[in-house]
Amino acid sequence: MKRRRLLQGSALFVSAWLARPRAATAMGGTLPELDRPAPSFRLPAFTADQLEPTTLGLEDFRGHWLALYFYPKDFTGGCTLEARGFQNDLARFHSLQAEVVGISADALDDHAAFCDSEGLAFPLLSDPGGKVSQRYGSWLPPFSQRHTFLIDPEGILRTRWVAVRPSGHSKEVLDELERLRGLSSGSLTT
Repeated sequence: MKRRRLLQGSALFVSAWLARPRAATAMGGTLPELDRPAPSFRLPAFTADQLEPTTLGLEDFRGHWLALYFYPKDFTGGCTLEARGFQNDLARFHSLQAEVVGISADALDDHAAFCDSEGLAFPLLSDPGGKVSQRYGSWLPPFSQRHTFLIDPEGILRTRWVAVRPSGHSKEVLDELERLRGLSSGSLTT
């Protein structure tokens, strides 16, 4: 009798453990939970208009939506295509009170050359050790993985894309941003 209760108790524990909610995982680690504060960060940044080195962090974007995208490497085919998409749609992001920021393990000098080459007007942040990429479940050493996170003006993570396809991705993010803001494409002016 005592043994049966022990086995039943063990079975209940195992069932409860298996049924517990788990954090979403990606190949690069544990993804941050939706509808929770986004992981904070502060990294060296390159922006086209900067005159001296600077850093940017999540708190610098309070009051604005943030499309935070992680990518493997400057000057590679998919990364260039994705960056061009965000650049082409940048005015539309700004019209929705949203900013775009890219993060990779590349050095600031590489980011500067990439921004110059592609005419990028949004910041690229340097995460050489992958610490921030890890917090966002987007790190597969030695590269950040192609993931995107949409963060609301209060710093809450609202949507994420894992294993992004670079072609047309910016439009996906814009569509979701409009949906979350309760807007339709027809009601916007660009």
